[in-house]
Amino acid sequence: MTNDTMSNSTTTNRTGDSTTSAAGTWVAVGPAGAVGSIHRAPDGFHVELFGRRSTGGVFPSLGSAKSAVHAAMGPHADRPEFRAH
Repeated sequence: MTNDTMSNSTTTNRTGDSTTSAAGTWVAVGPAGAVGSIHRAPDGFHVELFGRRSTGGVFPSLGSAKSAVHAAMGPHADRPEFRAH
């Protein structure tokens, strides 16, 4: 179960383990290393995709931001692990 509110968040790693965090930053790590990050802000969750000129956008929930990072990795990419920092 995930809680993507602005106060607390539950993140799930690739093995399915859930951890609760009040973190403001999550780093997306794929098989080749870090691919992007998500930053909590008053207006939503800001996505930054590493190696890209433009930002990834602002999303209303942590879940939608995670989905955007995964989609940006391209077709057939494994879902990255999101590590709270």
